[in-house]
Amino acid sequence: METTAWFAARQELPPNRRKLLAIGSFVLPILIWCLVSYVPFLWHPMVRISDPGAVDYFQADMLVDKAVFKAELETMQAQGGALPVGGLSNPIYLPPPHKVAEAFYTGFTTPPASKDGLWLHQSLWQSIQVIFWGFLLSSLVAVPLGVLAGTYSAVSRLFEPFIEFFRYLPAPAFGALAVAVLGIYEGPKIAIIFIGTFFQQVLIISNTTRKLDYALLEAALTLGTSRLKLLRHVVIPGILPDLYRDQRILLGWAWTYLIVAELIGTSSGITWFITQQARYEHFENVYAAILMIGIIGLGTDLVLAKLGKRLFPWDKPANKQ
Repeated sequence: METTAWFAARQELPPNRRKLLAIGSFVLPILIWCLVSYVPFLWHPMVRISDPGAVDYFQADMLVDKAVFKAELETMQAQGGALPVGGLSNPIYLPPPHKVAEAFYTGFTTPPASKDGLWLHQSLWQSIQVIFWGFLLSSLVAVPLGVLAGTYSAVSRLFEPFIEFFRYLPAPAFGALAVAVLGIYEGPKIAIIFIGTFFQQVLIISNTTRKLDYALLEAALTLGTSRLKLLRHVVIPGILPDLYRDQRILLGWAWTYLIVAELIGTSSGITWFITQQARYEHFENVYAAILMIGIIGLGTDLVLAKLGKRLFPWDKPANKQ
């Protein structure tokens, strides 16, 4: 009976089990990461040198392949030289969790290496602004167009065939054109976010609008409602909870274009920080910055979900989340 309760098809779980599974979805990958990082026999293909011994090119804290270390160890044993000493380690691009946790703190407390560099929080703020303006401008155009296309077949037939075609074109392909038109600073980055989300928004919102019960439209038209009032008093209120939920999902889509967008023109934002840290092989800072993007995105979504419950208390899908 207990097993059936956990795995019943399309049955909603009790709140305590939902929370337990939600926590487990984060704990499980972290546990795997810890096992790979701290248990030597799971992977650890490298050896971190603690004492180079008589091997002239070995240095303390240097990472070498296990096969190379073994060969040099056998050579020193045969020659009677000082033996190198080292411990098993993973490659430099896979730092352990505690190093990444330290990088979360030091990233906000350590000043930039160069005088004209930016602090991590300043880089994050640049990225948030790019996302905000790109998605806002996209929504200001896409939401009304999507509602009109979902309500009126003429609008749908006029716009959706081209939008269906255009949505398959990768947004980064327009990077050079965006720089030529908008310059090298924030303009082309915002444009890439706009292009990457606009066409998807129109199609998703138009499909959401079509799901509105047609009986509501018939009743309003029978009562002599004008086209404008039909949109204002029937269509938009009827789809508002679903429209809000669509926008939450599409905002996450905007974040996926951030790294590509910030590589266009002058590098800036969190992408610049990640690029610089990777160049100097500070991969714990790279992981910390990537995780920060996820935390900000997820945190924003959770706040919007809570807000949605207050705005639409009658909406069952919103209140199950």
